[in-house]
Amino acid sequence: MASISDDLSFVEAVAAEMTCVVERAVDCWMAEVERVLEDPQLTTLGRLAAVRDIVERYKTLTGKTSLDSSRH
Repeated sequence: MASISDDLSFVEAVAAEMTCVVERAVDCWMAEVERVLEDPQLTTLGRLAAVRDIVERYKTLTGKTSLDSSRH
């Protein structure tokens, strides 16, 4: 039978792994946005359109229809 300490260690390990994966995903999306914003071949409108494409792709992949910025 597992002790409370073992259960807590498992939960902490899972939480740490989830944090790592979320951070990696956010870094990936932000790097993509940064690449677009720094692309000297794009116009200002081209950069805006490219960022909008990234956001739309994110919403499509996550099944979201909108992003709720009020939850922070």
